[in-house]
Amino acid sequence: MSASGVLELRQYSLRPGCREALVTLFEREFVESQEALGMALPGQFRDLDDPDRFVWLRGFADMSARPAALAGFYDGPVWRAHREQANATMLDSDDVLLLRPLQGLDLRGLQRPVLGAAPPGGLLVASVCAVSPDTATELATDFETRLRPSLEAHGARVLATYLSETARNNFPRLPVREDEHVFVWFAAFADAAAHARHLAALAVDPVADAVFQAWQLRLEAPPQTLRLTPTPRSLLRGVPDDSLTTLSTARTKEPA
Repeated sequence: MSASGVLELRQYSLRPGCREALVTLFEREFVESQEALGMALPGQFRDLDDPDRFVWLRGFADMSARPAALAGFYDGPVWRAHREQANATMLDSDDVLLLRPLQGLDLRGLQRPVLGAAPPGGLLVASVCAVSPDTATELATDFETRLRPSLEAHGARVLATYLSETARNNFPRLPVREDEHVFVWFAAFADAAAHARHLAALAVDPVADAVFQAWQLRLEAPPQTLRLTPTPRSLLRGVPDDSLTTLSTARTKEPA
């Protein structure tokens, strides 16, 4: 499965203590039912720093494919049968970013675990950076040429990079964070301890730290860092092995 042309990064705030119920329901009912309509589900995750947040990714071939796919699911029998149970776990499901790939996630060769699979290891870190549309291209280029080598030299496996999809939301029944501009990168680690070692190594490398701090000063706000542990049926597992090298062909020339 290759990278999608449009990716939703979805963060749900849940009622206290309801995350495991949603994970169980989601992985039983909402994975194959969405994939059957042409959507890609690269990953579902627990937020390591917020026990009441569920994060997942949903992809589409392009923006034109998105409305029909979403209508097919949300007007279809699976969602109708389980929406009350799902919605009962949620406080807010509107924290959604529409993204388009620079280097997109490449899912080729990844196999989805079956129901009842053992909990996986690994950690996926998503860094969400608010950028000005005027500097988005330059910041993305600088990330690729200056930051990424430092990150990978100190133990990160950078899986993908994205910029905001600037086309208007064409399925308004589901709100998204329109009129926001972000640069997002995803990186894989073996576990939270490996991520902590990575941060410590960056901090004591004066050259790498200076490059990173200078790049961050050009952002519109401090980055949001999501430390995500994959749920049992997530395609993306977080573990930096050869199956997650993700040198994607999904690149764009300039942000719109």
